[in-house]
Amino acid sequence: MNIHQVFEAFNSLRVLVIGDVMLDSYVWGKVERISPEAPVPVVNVSNREYRLGGAGNVLLNVQALGAEAIVCTVIGTDSSGDLLENSLKEKGLNCEGLIRSSDRITTIKERIIAGSQQVVRIDTETDKPVSTEEKDRLVNKAKELIPSCNVIIFEDYDKGVLTSESIKEITDFAIEHNVPTVVDPKKRNFLSYNNVTLFKPNLKELREGLKVEFNVDNPAELQATVQQLKETLNAKGALITLSERGVIIDFQDEVHKLPAHIRQIADVSGAGDTVISIAACCVALGLPPRSIAGISNLGGGLVCELVGVVPIDKALLKTEAEKFGLV
Repeated sequence: MNIHQVFEAFNSLRVLVIGDVMLDSYVWGKVERISPEAPVPVVNVSNREYRLGGAGNVLLNVQALGAEAIVCTVIGTDSSGDLLENSLKEKGLNCEGLIRSSDRITTIKERIIAGSQQVVRIDTETDKPVSTEEKDRLVNKAKELIPSCNVIIFEDYDKGVLTSESIKEITDFAIEHNVPTVVDPKKRNFLSYNNVTLFKPNLKELREGLKVEFNVDNPAELQATVQQLKETLNAKGALITLSERGVIIDFQDEVHKLPAHIRQIADVSGAGDTVISIAACCVALGLPPRSIAGISNLGGGLVCELVGVVPIDKALLKTEAEKFGLV
């Protein structure tokens, strides 16, 4: 496949994103006085905005690539849950796998910003694992959707939607149906992702997850740790993001270490979401490991040039990928 065929083929993919979908709330205002009740600033609100966060940003990145992004998560029946569901639908995302439970609260992170200064962040959330009943609903919904999907992304933020039981049940079912699984892990379930297709931690997560220390600048030590990760999880492949050092992929008997693209870094937030989204779509198309790592690494670099959490620009990614000959 040439670069045009790859980017055209993204449009035919159905991608199931299972994990912690959250709502980011931004409240902008001005501070002109101190409260008479306590020595705190009074923020006079001028504007309020809601954005999709957590696995929601992965959904937006998948959609930006042209694929159909399907939500599979558990949120509350609270007012934040209403806002979250409305935000997903407004963006045109497929909500077939959206489960609402009256026993759970929806994660919302509110940032109060005065001028250009963040004054406080208020997190309303739970990180307790979903109940057995919620877990069963999630797994059953995933099983309904998997046969019609080309790839599954586990987007884990340690908020409790994914548990070791649901991970195993969904992965086993995906293997039976020959649907690849791509994982963006966090700490709690790190070692629960057995038998997946591609596992994508960052350097910090790799060290903490395996509880190992190694010299990342020593190629032999880095490669040995990646190999250890694959063996521990019996994963087919691993893609490790190394920030300014680029990425390393060990997949299908190939190992490639690619340098970071030198860019004007404005904001690194959301880069991991872009990398996992591109990697999953590339895996679904059966691209070679070097292309998977190359296009994902490039996409992660491109979004770092923009302020805030912004999905990838497909046209720009395609132009740059062509320039670097990444397919």
